[in-house]
Amino acid sequence: MPIVIDHINAAAMSGSHGTPYGTVTDAAIVIDDEHIAWLGPRAELPSSYQNIAPVDGQGAWALPGLIDCHTHIVYGGMRAGEFEQRLQGVSYEEIARRGGGIRSTVAMTRAASLEELVDSATARLVELRREGVTLVEIKSGYGLNLETERKQLIAAGQAAERAGVDVRRSFLGAHTIPPEYDGNADDYIDLVCDGMLPALAREGLIDAVDAFCETIGFTPAQTRRVFETARAHDLPVKLHADQLTNGGGAALAAEFDALSADHVEFCDEAGARAMAAHGTAAVLLPGAYYFLGETQKPPIDLFRRHKVSMAVSTDSNPGSSPTTSLLLMLSMACTFFRLTPEEALTGITAAAQALGATPDHGTLTPGALANIAFFNITQPAELAYHIGHNPCVGRCYRGRLSLDGWPS
Repeated sequence: MPIVIDHINAAAMSGSHGTPYGTVTDAAIVIDDEHIAWLGPRAELPSSYQNIAPVDGQGAWALPGLIDCHTHIVYGGMRAGEFEQRLQGVSYEEIARRGGGIRSTVAMTRAASLEELVDSATARLVELRREGVTLVEIKSGYGLNLETERKQLIAAGQAAERAGVDVRRSFLGAHTIPPEYDGNADDYIDLVCDGMLPALAREGLIDAVDAFCETIGFTPAQTRRVFETARAHDLPVKLHADQLTNGGGAALAAEFDALSADHVEFCDEAGARAMAAHGTAAVLLPGAYYFLGETQKPPIDLFRRHKVSMAVSTDSNPGSSPTTSLLLMLSMACTFFRLTPEEALTGITAAAQALGATPDHGTLTPGALANIAFFNITQPAELAYHIGHNPCVGRCYRGRLSLDGWPS
């Protein structure tokens, strides 16, 4: 039996309604099985649905389920002590020499059991779910060996199932060089390309392949090898690109028709033009920008000029963006990067492009998956306006309604 929800306002986040945010006021929405069957003004509800007792939406706003398209949410331990050390004047390099940094997370992730990783990741995903998130990308990259990379990817799937969110899993074996390969980056890339990636692809654990192309990560030539291997296994790619320097990462990602280039603070016009030509989204990560005290902002005007799709994400990770609030990222994207609220909100709904998940996600249109978030707000811009406030009052996940916080 279809479900009818009326007395709602909808931000469909599509151009089909010809209004900002794709707004439909005093609307009704029809959910049939796992999909949206109809959305429009309540007065125009088709007669075939008018005999169904509706759920009273009480004026709430319905938006597509939010999408967090760049996270590192599966990891062992945490690094609050390093945060404290940095504020006391210890440099990141010195912390790394003492065994901290990414390698400390690698050590703790290798030591953690699968169940420990699932439990901690589930708790983080539940925090995102409470804000209306229904689709999350989760990367590996804290294992740097086959056993632990596999463990991370399995944990990602199990945690998402427990938390009740959809997941896309990205293999980030080329995240950094593990200690056992110090001074032998090319040999480690051999392991990634000839060992880990093919094995995990055969096991069906990978939806996309990521890499960190940067002066402190991997060279363009090494990244190219990873991407060529991904292509040989029919896997799409995405890239941590141009975060610390303009190393041509965005253009390299676009050359391989990447789903996204992420961070991109130092992306230049050639990179933006290449991304536009190849449909590569720019994923903006204001949490890392804030936490690391960065000053170089992504070239938003270039992306606007070349019509590059912009997504916004938490980059949830223990070292540079320890957050599980995608709504806070909306505010930061507007305040730090000067996105408009509509651009920022589009960046966490239409972010489906950055995961290759369209057209099922990111819009309230007939045929789309019935992943919907409901908010007790008066206008969509409120979601970017508030700081530290969660107005999510319910959600629909694959056609199943949960309305515990419904306005009274």
